[in-house]
Amino acid sequence: MGNICGKSESEAFSQPGRVLGSTPEQPQRASIPAHVGGPPRTLGGGPPSAQGNSGDADADNARRRAAEAAEARAQAASARSSGKLGAQLAAQKKQTRNDTLQEISNNERRQRDADEAAQARVHH
Repeated sequence: MGNICGKSESEAFSQPGRVLGSTPEQPQRASIPAHVGGPPRTLGGGPPSAQGNSGDADADNARRRAAEAAEARAQAASARSSGKLGAQLAAQKKQTRNDTLQEISNNERRQRDADEAAQARVHH
């Protein structure tokens, strides 16, 4: 009777072993080039000689357009009204730490007063 998940024959010694101290044969590797040439390039750019100085201007122009687009998205997101919940979230973001702690304290004080009033009604 054998193991349900395993194999029925012993595989540990089915292949010949190695001599102690020897290492297994290493797989072949690709050779590493001695020198990677050329200046760094922008992704999607052509060869450096074809770009010349216009590559710098194009990169600056692309950077400026990306910044303008990000700014427009940020303004659109802040201008977008999401109703009652959006207004509550905006008010909550404006609160300072002390305002938040004060609000929590007031809520707990009101809860204690309500509990005391309920106890007084039940007791009398």
